[in-house]
Amino acid sequence: MKTESSKRLALPLAWGLGAAALVAVAAPAAAQPHLAPARAAAKRVVLTNADDGRSVVLAAGDDVEVRLTGARSQGLTHTWSVPQAKDADTLRRTVGGASPGGGAQAVFHAEKQGVTTLTAARSCRPDPGRVCPTVVVPWKVTAEVK
Repeated sequence: MKTESSKRLALPLAWGLGAAALVAVAAPAAAQPHLAPARAAAKRVVLTNADDGRSVVLAAGDDVEVRLTGARSQGLTHTWSVPQAKDADTLRRTVGGASPGGGAQAVFHAEKQGVTTLTAARSCRPDPGRVCPTVVVPWKVTAEVK
């Protein structure tokens, strides 16, 4: 059973808790620090045989992966040279190599603003007793780093 004194204590206590809740809701939010906008994540552009003659636009920090596929037919293997950049200060090759089947690959990192070309050449390797045409097929992509 509640006594008169407990009723008198309960009412101001309940009112005080309700007022505290109102004050907490009405208090201004804490200031948030100003954050600079984040740069978009670096992208990776993949180029293949079909991209010959194409132009690509990159941002500093992006990567370009070149995957050229060789071909074998009638005792002839058409092989690619390892792709290279004309201006290594703009696009720096980080890895590159050729495969026994005639393919070649390389990865380039966009270092700074500029325009350069990525190039490779396809030539023929004959099996013993076969003769290749003396045709060299160039592959070229123009890359602009903004």
